[in-house]
Amino acid sequence: MNAQSLEARFADGCEQALNEAVALYGQPLLRYCHHILCDYHDAQDAVQTTFIKAYDNHKRFQPGTSLSAWLYRIAYTTCVDMLRRRRLQLMSPPPAAVDPDYIGEDVRRALNTLTPEQRALVYSRVIEQRSFDALAVIYGKPAATLRKRYERARKKLAQALAGTPAERRKPDEQSHTG
Repeated sequence: MNAQSLEARFADGCEQALNEAVALYGQPLLRYCHHILCDYHDAQDAVQTTFIKAYDNHKRFQPGTSLSAWLYRIAYTTCVDMLRRRRLQLMSPPPAAVDPDYIGEDVRRALNTLTPEQRALVYSRVIEQRSFDALAVIYGKPAATLRKRYERARKKLAQALAGTPAERRKPDEQSHTG
């Protein structure tokens, strides 16, 4: 698959190009959305919605720009919209044996202390190893801004995983002081 050819055909509204984009970007977007939403089934819905929005708005896509970045941008805003609409709280994940991308409960709790943007940045940097320049294209913000936000998110996540912030303690631990 030639990326430029795919981008040009996608911009023209070619249904086969959509199928190729789903085959190429579907799984990476699913993992990305899963780490933002912390729910596998919601992530599946987000990816489906992303591709529907992308296809419906194919005329807005400019050939020569990154189709990947454009799809990630749509996926990110879709996830944020889902979180806003549903006020999503952590939901039980699918069993680990069924889902290879299972997020353990401790990591899930720690990730929930981050904003959706922070979760997206951490996932993009750590799992997908994207550069800050690539993230700048996806989020439409300067690389330096994203670098600083990532560092803050990483520190917040480390604190949550270490259990140092007071909000990480269980309510019954806080009530039994002394």
